[in-house]
Amino acid sequence: MREWGEHFTCIAPDTPGFGQSAPLAKADPDIGDYAEAIVEFVGALGIERTAAFGFHSGGIILVNALKRHPGMFTGLAVGGYAIWTPEEMAVFDDAYLPPFLPSRYGEHLTWLWNRILEQSWFFPWFDVRPEARLSVAHDDPARIHAVVMEMLDAGDSYRLGYGAVLRAPRDIPPPDTITPPVLIAAYDGDPLQAHIDRLGVMPASWEARKVSTPGHFYEASLLFLRKLPSQDCPALPDDQKAGFIHVNTAYFDGLIHWRSLKDGATLTVHAPGTEMSGGEAAIDLPGHGLSDGWPNEIPTEWNKWLAVIEAACTALGCTAVDIPNPERGDPVHLFPDLSPDRFGNYLTAAWSITRARRFFTPWYHASSANVITFDPYSLEPEALAKDHRALMRATAARAYHLALLQREGS
Repeated sequence: MREWGEHFTCIAPDTPGFGQSAPLAKADPDIGDYAEAIVEFVGALGIERTAAFGFHSGGIILVNALKRHPGMFTGLAVGGYAIWTPEEMAVFDDAYLPPFLPSRYGEHLTWLWNRILEQSWFFPWFDVRPEARLSVAHDDPARIHAVVMEMLDAGDSYRLGYGAVLRAPRDIPPPDTITPPVLIAAYDGDPLQAHIDRLGVMPASWEARKVSTPGHFYEASLLFLRKLPSQDCPALPDDQKAGFIHVNTAYFDGLIHWRSLKDGATLTVHAPGTEMSGGEAAIDLPGHGLSDGWPNEIPTEWNKWLAVIEAACTALGCTAVDIPNPERGDPVHLFPDLSPDRFGNYLTAAWSITRARRFFTPWYHASSANVITFDPYSLEPEALAKDHRALMRATAARAYHLALLQREGS
């Protein structure tokens, strides 16, 4: 999006049930339900026609949407298009989409880390035979972490979305159909590259291509999209309940996530290591929740954090601010380094911290002198999972805590 934004207004919705989007209301949605959700989304933005890009499952959803609503698209660039054999489908049905629910002591995180790690080693990820090896294997903690966080956001809803994609029929229109142009491409090492040979005869405006690298794939997709008829992007409507505001201060220039705004409300600021919740109006501070991080070194001076808070307060029309008091404890121990490591240990460390924070303050001193009361509901796996995700995103928690201490002592 950063690169393509030089040529287009790029809009990336989360598929229902993934990211920050709610799941579909239907208990067992099919590919058509996901396609219609995208169509409704585009309509809600006031966009009449658009080019679109989708990779793997996103491409399958878009092809179905184009088949239903060809007039809405100027064209599609698709990264791989799956056409499974009955034998492959049988394997998927048995093992590909197991339930993914949080467990009380974080056991699900060990499974998740290794499942995401090894999906670049084998396809399907559970088929650990030599002939199932992939040529794109890696063990990059940052890349694995990015997918892990997406899975944590989706939770068990991932089975609905991927299940619909796996069950999707071949939606490529008959050869004599007049449709907007479509490019389907796949690079070496992509498991769906072999499916290029399964596509069969397509409409004259469609093209399938094998390329050598991911870089060549994105280059070909961009070139294809740039040749499509240009469409002016309308003024996009704002959601009145949540969104992002651009905040620019002497030390921060980025997007701040907000929600539940009421004019004249009190702006609630969350504590370090958490994210916004409750209140009349709330924001995620830089390096927390969905807001951007600090552009350079994360400051520990309160005035730099306060400048962001005051700018957000003004932009949102709030009349007062509720700022938390810092919790008791050593910042280094309260907020240890949770950077992704090769073995995923940071995930279970964060889960243990999340549990301990229910019982003690500071959490790292488990003694009778430090016990606190707690709500038994807060120990339910879903409640723990929510706070665990917030802690994982809170990359600026320690610096924010130090800034609050400075404010308290000033």
